[in-house]
Amino acid sequence: MRLGGPVFGDTSTPELWAQTVMRHGYRAAYCPVDAKADEAIVRAYVRAAQEVDIVIAEVGAWSNPISPDGETRRVAIALCQRQLDLAERVGAVCCVNIAGSRGEQWDGPHPDNLTADTFDLVVQTVREIVDAVRPTRTFYTLETMPWAFPDGADSYLALIKAIDRPGFAVHLDPVNLISSPQRFFENGALLEDCFTKLGPWIKSCHAKDIALAPRLTVHLDEVRPGLGGLDYRVYLQELNRLGPDIPLLLEHLPSEAEYTLAAVYIRSIALES
Repeated sequence: MRLGGPVFGDTSTPELWAQTVMRHGYRAAYCPVDAKADEAIVRAYVRAAQEVDIVIAEVGAWSNPISPDGETRRVAIALCQRQLDLAERVGAVCCVNIAGSRGEQWDGPHPDNLTADTFDLVVQTVREIVDAVRPTRTFYTLETMPWAFPDGADSYLALIKAIDRPGFAVHLDPVNLISSPQRFFENGALLEDCFTKLGPWIKSCHAKDIALAPRLTVHLDEVRPGLGGLDYRVYLQELNRLGPDIPLLLEHLPSEAEYTLAAVYIRSIALES
């Protein structure tokens, strides 16, 4: 496993960026540039990463390619294609987005998100993105979500079969799958199910945690790793079975100090596992 996350400090040059990643104790990183970057700059960051054995784990393509608004959808698909091409050029482990939403909020719930018609639209959209780039060094992936496809191991497997492209793979964020008390209390089994069914396709994962509040009706809140109920022992054991280089990236924390505490917790569990 290669732990990574956002970095704090001077990252104004490729060398300083690589040094900052190393200072945080990370061996994986989010891509430090986007598709607008000059090609010489892109190559310089790739060299800097290679020189200190940092894996560029993810290129983000955060957008809503299944938006009901035609122009929003067109712009989002074009962005995904550009970012997937960037991931191919830098040799990133994957390019990641969510499937999107049929509502106005790009990552929000909507009554149509989990319908058969939307499943077919996701298949069509992912094919359009992957076929424009035809990646051979990287993969286009969809982050798992609580209210959009893929919302579990079975729906992800169904997408893999339906999309039928070697350039499509899995990004696993198990916290996003915990959408009920049942899944919260049985998340160890949920993790095992995901890795059993999706293991060959999992390319990168996110690290966060989730807490169930003792008030009505149901309140599930994202928290720092170690402050919630995610079974990190199972999570890290399953990750390690995929090999030593699978990226696990921290996200959504408010400060460098919080990221440090999260990393300390994950490393402590890794030492016990």
